[in-house]
Amino acid sequence: MLVEIHKDSPQARKLAQVVEVLENDGVVIFPTEATYVFACAIESKKAMKRIEALKPTDKHKPFTFVCSGPSQFEQYTKGIPTPLFRKIRSLIPGPYVFIFEASKLIPKVLLTPRSTVGVKMPNSPIALGLAEAMNRPIVTSSLPLQPDQDIWYPWSIEEEYGRLVDLIVDGGDLTIAESSVLDFSVDPPQIIRAGVGDLSWLEEY
Repeated sequence: MLVEIHKDSPQARKLAQVVEVLENDGVVIFPTEATYVFACAIESKKAMKRIEALKPTDKHKPFTFVCSGPSQFEQYTKGIPTPLFRKIRSLIPGPYVFIFEASKLIPKVLLTPRSTVGVKMPNSPIALGLAEAMNRPIVTSSLPLQPDQDIWYPWSIEEEYGRLVDLIVDGGDLTIAESSVLDFSVDPPQIIRAGVGDLSWLEEY
């Protein structure tokens, strides 16, 4: 099922339709600012297994959590120094994934071997609206890309995954970009991936 949602002003009733699917062990595809992602509820082991089956080559890659705001960052991670948290607040929403030690709210099945978690707050009203409506982070994993692919078209996503997921959000065509991935669970912090998010500020930490 393909549901068209306005990318800048998502309709509340349509967000509620997506949330209902997520709350019932569903697998959804929706856009962030950088790519389209598979998504499910944080407590749905059944849906997570379905996503892993859709990405067999990435089954060992950790999921990332889309948060609605800084408060969810604090709730689902631990050990963020106050100066760093202030800096993160100034950068989000934006094209970043921040890795920290996970709080006890994260189900063990979603933890990395080092008990870390990747959190992000993308500059996408659809993604943020869904996380806010869920009242907790949403588990996500980016759709696999084809070689030299630089745009996602919702119609092509529906062609490939329409029968494999429960709902696809059409948030319009999306130019693909890579988020910057930063690991703050180690000292000094490590740049896992230098994407479109500015990293010049990192030297301060």
